[in-house]
Amino acid sequence: LTGLAKYSGRIVRQRGSSPKLQVLNTALMSAQSGRSLEEARAEPEFWGRIVESAVGAHLANAAAAGECELFYWRERNHEVDFVVRVGRTLTAIEVKSGRTRDALPGLTAFAEAFKPARQLLVGADGIPVEEFLLAPVARWTAR
Repeated sequence: LTGLAKYSGRIVRQRGSSPKLQVLNTALMSAQSGRSLEEARAEPEFWGRIVESAVGAHLANAAAAGECELFYWRERNHEVDFVVRVGRTLTAIEVKSGRTRDALPGLTAFAEAFKPARQLLVGADGIPVEEFLLAPVARWTAR
């Protein structure tokens, strides 16, 4: 378990915010739940947490290896699941486990405020979760 700092663009504000808790091993979540894979997939809210946690663990491992810095972002009712910084380059990542054609207001608000180099949707109609997890984080953060 680790805590992700809130991205604000300013170090002082990031340090003063409550961290977002991020599991580093989804197997622990799965085992604790007592659900089979089929049962977990059948519960959209639970499956969404598993998928978001798997993506977060992949990113957190890259951050622990010094490949990037990892944050989350929330402002009022807008949220971005993960903000990855490599040098001065930002990548905003939203994770959706179900099918969605909805707008992504969190990504839009973050893009307006911080101008990330990339905005990624993982899952749903975006990058398949399996493809994202199998590739090094640098593939998704490089321009």
